[in-house]
Amino acid sequence: MPELDLAPGEALYYEYNAATRHMQTFIFVNALTGNTGMWSGRICETLQTAGYGTLVYNFRGQENTAFGDETALTPSLIVSDLCALIQHVKPPSPILVGLSIGGLFAAQACLAGADTAGLVFINTLRKPTQRLNWINRAMVDLARVGGGRMVMTANIPVIASPDLITNMWDATFVEQPFEAPDPTDGLFRLMEGSLAAEWDFPYEKLTHPVLILTGEHDRLFRIDADVNELKGRIPDAKEKRYPDAGHLIPLEDPDGFTDDLLGFARRCASVD
Repeated sequence: MPELDLAPGEALYYEYNAATRHMQTFIFVNALTGNTGMWSGRICETLQTAGYGTLVYNFRGQENTAFGDETALTPSLIVSDLCALIQHVKPPSPILVGLSIGGLFAAQACLAGADTAGLVFINTLRKPTQRLNWINRAMVDLARVGGGRMVMTANIPVIASPDLITNMWDATFVEQPFEAPDPTDGLFRLMEGSLAAEWDFPYEKLTHPVLILTGEHDRLFRIDADVNELKGRIPDAKEKRYPDAGHLIPLEDPDGFTDDLLGFARRCASVD
C-alpha cells in the first residue's frame, strides 16, 4: 500500500497511475466524509484509458491513513499534506479536482505554491456567512451524536438528486441505532477541525484555468447569487451546471463528470 510518511506514526494513503499518452495528471481532493473510492473506479479508469494520469489519496483521519491522537486535523494540515504529496509524487501538469470543501483545500494549495495546471471546483463555491457557519456547526453536532452516518442521513434529502435518494434509501434506513464516535475518531476530528476553514478566499489570485461544476439539486450549499459573484472574481473560469445531480456529482453522473474533466484537460493544454 503506497504511503507518504509525514511524521513518526503518521502517513497518507495514496494511489498513483502515471500518464501514458497525455502529460496531465488529475489529482482528486476528497470531501471531509469522502475517500478514494469516490474516484478510483470508473472515473479514474476512464481517465487512465484516455492516457491521463490519476492521483487519489485520503486525508490524515480518513481510511487507511495513520495519525496521532494529539494531531490537530485542521484545514491547514490538510493543505500542507496535499502540497507535500504533490512534491513527493511530482506528477506532471497536475489538475486539482476538489469536491465540496476539498475544492477550497485545492485552491489554498495552489496559492501555497503547489504545482498546478488547472483547478476544478465541485460544489465548492460558498460565501462565509452566518448561514454557512450554522450548517457547519450543526454537522459537527450531528457527528458528535451519531457519527458520519447521522450526518449523511440528515443531509442527503437536501444535497442529492431524486435518483440518488432512491438508490440510498434501503441502505440508509436499516433500523440500527446511531452511535457516538470515539473522541479519537478521524472523521469526527476532521469535521471538528473544519470549523477553522477560511472561506473568505482570494479567488482573484487564481491564475490557472478553473472549471466550476454545480449540481442543481444541491439545496444546502449552492446559492446561485453567491456562486455567480465568486465565479466573477476568478480570472479564467467557466461553469457547468448539472440539472439532474446535486452535491455529489461524481457519484450521481460519473460519465458526464468524466467527460467534463477530459474537456477541461484539453482547455488547460491549449492555455499551456
